[in-house]
Amino acid sequence: MITLRKASERGYANHGWLESWHSFSFADYHDPAHVHFGSLRVINDDTVQAGYGFPTHGHRDMEILSYVLSGTLEHKDSMGNGTQMRYGEVQLMCAGTGVQHSEFNPSHEEATHFLQIWIMPGQQGLAPGYQQKSFTVEEKQGRWCLLISPDAAEGSLLLHQDARVYATILKARESLGYALQSGRKAYLHVVRGSVTVAGERLQAGDAVMVNNETGLQVRAEEGAELLLFDLG
Repeated sequence: MITLRKASERGYANHGWLESWHSFSFADYHDPAHVHFGSLRVINDDTVQAGYGFPTHGHRDMEILSYVLSGTLEHKDSMGNGTQMRYGEVQLMCAGTGVQHSEFNPSHEEATHFLQIWIMPGQQGLAPGYQQKSFTVEEKQGRWCLLISPDAAEGSLLLHQDARVYATILKARESLGYALQSGRKAYLHVVRGSVTVAGERLQAGDAVMVNNETGLQVRAEEGAELLLFDLG
């Protein structure tokens, strides 16, 4: 079964300095039909205005992936990490027993657009950890580039869950398939551009949930960027 999740059906919040779309229940947005999908708990599509950000706050027992689309995201945490990320950078933070962090747009002119994704870990009480890596356009072009995985395969970041997250960039009219192993499910999120999956036209922010299928086939109708979650 392939189920379409339209971008317009997501939760939405506009705080002036922050515009956020929630694919799953988050903060004041609650949808019993979209609390999580397997271990995938949050996809927040956030745009932070210049000079603003999230002040220091805490997380625990969650794997937090940040995927920057444009602008600059400055990260600081209680583990002593302080970094800036731009397009192509992927950050994975294991909150484990507890982490304090802040996220800020240091630009005076440009907004920051990024996806923050939460994946529920396979066990609680892990030691907090931080990883960051840049993935080039060439690594994603026309193929599934593995970003995070439970075994750090292919140079991916190590995730404490039976899940793999891929990114791809497709040119117009380019197609790409993905085979699913028996018993697994997939969530495909359109980061930007337009694609067709199972006869459905998807735009930026749209997604499909894949259950009890052997895989899926994606065709780009225009240049597109996608994230694919292969979930146990």
